Amino acid sequence: MKLDIISPEKKLYQGDAELVTLPGMQGLFTVLENHAPIISGLNKGQVVYRTGGQDTVLPVNGGFVEVKNNEITVCVE
Repeated sequence: MKLDIISPEKKLYQGDAELVTLPGMQGLFTVLENHAPIISGLNKGQVVYRTGGQDTVLPVNGGFVEVKNNEITVCVE
């Protein structure tokens, strides 16, 4: 999957990801390949993405995510 994580100041990550776990408004959820399209607000928490079998943790204060056609765009504060 293609993952873009952006903030108002800069692009935090752009590349491939095996999975992404996000702090959704109704709890944590994980996006895997071929996930159904979704748009969700994000609460304060951690975005975790896996590349090459290694997890990266990014603390966030909120934002939103769009998932469509194996492309994930995360806008964070």
